[in-house]
Amino acid sequence: MQSVARSQSTAGPGAPASSDKTLIYRQSRWTRLTHWLWAISLFFMLLSGLQIFNARPQLYIGKQSGFEYNNTVFAIGAENTDAGPRGYTEVFGKRFDTTGVLGWSGPAGNETARGFPSWATIPSYYDLGTARVVHFFFAWILTTTLLVWLVASLVNGHLRRDLAPRLDDLKRLPRDIVDHAKLRFHHTREYNTLQKMAYGGVLFVLLPLMIVTGLAMSPSMNSVLPFLNDLLGGRQTARTIHFTVMLLLVAFFVIHMLMILAAGPINELRSIITGWYRTDPPVHEDKTAQRSA
Repeated sequence: MQSVARSQSTAGPGAPASSDKTLIYRQSRWTRLTHWLWAISLFFMLLSGLQIFNARPQLYIGKQSGFEYNNTVFAIGAENTDAGPRGYTEVFGKRFDTTGVLGWSGPAGNETARGFPSWATIPSYYDLGTARVVHFFFAWILTTTLLVWLVASLVNGHLRRDLAPRLDDLKRLPRDIVDHAKLRFHHTREYNTLQKMAYGGVLFVLLPLMIVTGLAMSPSMNSVLPFLNDLLGGRQTARTIHFTVMLLLVAFFVIHMLMILAAGPINELRSIITGWYRTDPPVHEDKTAQRSA
């Protein structure tokens, strides 16, 4: 990020001073580039990953799985009932009817048994080989850019300056939670405490964990990193963690989009596309306007 700023009035000459806004250069080219590369990569990884998951729509805990083991924690499937084929999702032994979305889905009269529906996978038809190619291609793009971003952010001070929570940030955390709950946002150059914690959790916990568990599931990596499977509790456990991290990233994306809409989508999108971000008027301008009113 850079601290270049410029003032720009958004109202006529007779408008009060509190209507003045300030545009600052908040997002560097590198930040914007990596943001969109990660967004595109995660999109294709998600949909191709769901296609891969459809090859075996069950999750287990442990090093082995099969009919003789009772370690299933999640499953999507279909079964024949008196009312015809029905889809179901089972979580820790609790079964839910998810016909039409999970387990049994498709156009009316042409439904088929499949984990996730065709509209949620890449490719839409069953093709495990293509899904793996797409998934690994974008996984390497994500991994490479994440490593480069991490090194660059350490060198230029972006991590320390903009993302690392300070003591003052932690003191402001309760107020930030209340402000977000009330949809009351403060547009400043700095990230607020919740943003720092959310972005830090994604960049330094979820994405690295997704990469590590992905490597643990790859048979070709067993000879390179033989300890990885044992460290994660087995390949099946790694697969379950990988899927759980995916769900957390989807939840982050949904909340992220809702916050953008609530905080002002035009301003937020301009920031991540052009780098320029409109901030709130300085506090002293607000006080001057109040005294002159």
